[in-house]
Amino acid sequence: MNISYEFFPARTEQGKQNLNATLGKFDATNPDFYSVTFGALGSAQDATFDTIGQLTSTTKVSVAPHLTCVGSDKEQMTRLLDEYTRLGVKRVVVLRGDVPPAIRDIGEFHYANELVEFIKRNYADQFSIDVAAYPEKHPQSKTVATDIEHFVNKVKAGADGAITQYFYNIDAYFHFVDEVQQLGADIPIVPGIMPITNYDQLARFSKICDADIPTWILNRLEMYRDDIDSLRAFGLDVVSEMCLQMKIRGVNDFHFYTMNRSEPALSIANNIS
Repeated sequence: MNISYEFFPARTEQGKQNLNATLGKFDATNPDFYSVTFGALGSAQDATFDTIGQLTSTTKVSVAPHLTCVGSDKEQMTRLLDEYTRLGVKRVVVLRGDVPPAIRDIGEFHYANELVEFIKRNYADQFSIDVAAYPEKHPQSKTVATDIEHFVNKVKAGADGAITQYFYNIDAYFHFVDEVQQLGADIPIVPGIMPITNYDQLARFSKICDADIPTWILNRLEMYRDDIDSLRAFGLDVVSEMCLQMKIRGVNDFHFYTMNRSEPALSIANNIS
């Protein structure tokens, strides 16, 4: 079984210290790689680069920075990729990224497939490229068919693998994989796993990204809303069982959205190993 973990950039000295402490725990699980999210524009991008530098100097685990189209041009992207090459980065996660309301021109890359094609053309096989997949449809896609078409375009542009948005309905994942494979998009599609630790936070995230939370899970979360220990125990059981059911059906890779915390991702990984 292959496990990977996502972090967001550490922006303070305390955050960097906390991330180092968390890394020590994750390193012990021998993960396949770590990914680091990438903010749109300005200091958020600088924080990502700094965090990549921190990780490459403190861990032997492969590090995969996120790259987003928003606000990027070819010259900026070339400088960034050259710097990542210098740091020894061999893997990247390519996303279109969210477009801030105030921005009029998102840059030279309007869709993720354009950035994938740019990297493949200019860096050959120097980077392994992962892209995003949405088993329940991207929130900005007009139809499921359109969403699937966009995914297939990313594969045709040269994507080597994909990581999904989180979900709690495994049938949605397997149905998506079947559909894109029938269209020739036969690359590894790793399920993204979001641990359940906070009702309000999960409800807010899910509304933004249009991820469905089954009614029976929502009902239990509401019941445990003021009992954090019971809520976390329930979340651990639900997500662990979901992963085990996927393993039974042949899934062997899992990517955890950690929120820069070691738990409960480590406990889930242990439960399904």
